[in-house]
Amino acid sequence: MSYQVIIQPRAEKDIRQALRWMTHHSPKQATLWYFDIRQAIDSLQDSPARCSFAPERKTFGLDIRQLLFDQYRILFVIEDVTVSVLRVRHRAQDTLKPSKKSGKH
Repeated sequence: MSYQVIIQPRAEKDIRQALRWMTHHSPKQATLWYFDIRQAIDSLQDSPARCSFAPERKTFGLDIRQLLFDQYRILFVIEDVTVSVLRVRHRAQDTLKPSKKSGKH
């Protein structure tokens, strides 16, 4: 079974921020990382349930899963035949918590 993978705007922003930081330090490495993370995200088309649940699952009450890539966690949910990539977080970052104002992540 093949899933449709949708990268949510916040996850796109996370990727752009990481890429900007890496480009400043190593442009060549940043380019490789960008293509590799896109390939990792594309791999969610096949068997996304292979990935473990993320710690955020308990906090948000959603079945949030994580695909570990390099030093990053790709956070996503599976809904029917769609995989929604919610965030991309460096492993050194704290786990997500709902904001007090909106309850968003």
